[in-house]
Amino acid sequence: MTKKYTINSFNLLVLLSAASIIGTVSCTLNGKPGNEAPYISHSVITGAGSTFANPIYSKMQSEYCTKTGTPSSYQAIGSSGGIKKILNRSVDFGASDGFLSNDDMSMFTTPVVEFPTCLGAVVVSYNLPNIPDLKLTPDIIAGIFLGKITKWNDPLITSENKGAKLPDLAITVVHRSDGSGTTYVFTDYLSKVNTEWRTKIGTTRTVSWPVGVEGDGNEGVASVVKAVNGAVGYIELTYAMQKHVDFAQIKNSSGKYIKASLESTSLAANVDIPADTRISITNSSVADAYPISSFTWIIIYKEQFYNNRTKEEAIDLLKELSWMITDGQQYTSSLYYSPLPGKALAAAQNVLKSVTYQGMPVLK
Repeated sequence: MTKKYTINSFNLLVLLSAASIIGTVSCTLNGKPGNEAPYISHSVITGAGSTFANPIYSKMQSEYCTKTGTPSSYQAIGSSGGIKKILNRSVDFGASDGFLSNDDMSMFTTPVVEFPTCLGAVVVSYNLPNIPDLKLTPDIIAGIFLGKITKWNDPLITSENKGAKLPDLAITVVHRSDGSGTTYVFTDYLSKVNTEWRTKIGTTRTVSWPVGVEGDGNEGVASVVKAVNGAVGYIELTYAMQKHVDFAQIKNSSGKYIKASLESTSLAANVDIPADTRISITNSSVADAYPISSFTWIIIYKEQFYNNRTKEEAIDLLKELSWMITDGQQYTSSLYYSPLPGKALAAAQNVLKSVTYQGMPVLK
């Protein structure tokens, strides 16, 4: 019988409370677009959702505010939270790392559209001193998170890491406490590569985990992994880099061990993009692609005339979102995201052109 751990076992409640993340961006209204007169924004643009995308959205919104004077706020509350907020019309946009399912779409009484803003990688982070280049197969990852592989010196792990001195140490699984797009991407990958995972758990934002301790958001998971010897968790690449947490090479569909990077993540997006942009790129067939790569999406209402919104508010929102997928892409690489490739950018622009205010296109 697999022992189920709780976060209390490691006295990390204080750590997790501190790791709870809500990002807010604002600026004064003195930005100038080029040599024009100062632009006076009609409203604060509000968004909520993905912690996966929080670093890049915070950076983009800050830069856009400086350039145009349009203030924005973003709450990194997890993808499920972002979907709930746009569903309740309490923010201008929701953000999720998994595109909306048909069931998700059915919750909305009026149509919404979604589009990708950039790409990121979900990495398997771990805390094993003196093991900088851990190699993991899909079945090993599934076995660990199913609670079937419980020691770091398990023969399945040692056979893939010849020469590494893997300790006789219990594996502490760390997973998200919230409904998460990062979880969606991770489980989408495991559902493609492991039959037991697909049948027992499947692709979902919220998992009834068979084993493990909780972390709040990507920040919380990264903090717990860094604090607990023998821990393993799944987080967005940016958080692994910022927290200086090791992360594994993963065997991809071509049988190659691949480390997450801007290049290997971008390769996974070398695909045709459907008009509605709803596409999974995990477990890519591209030879050198990192296998747990994903777009991250923004969700807005197709018709922007609701809740007494003005046309100017709709224009402000669409201008900022359009800037994020064009000029804003220059800020992706420094934060370990990959910019939108040409096909994805074209699809995203077409989605934004379809958005209306009282039936007329918002963007010219």
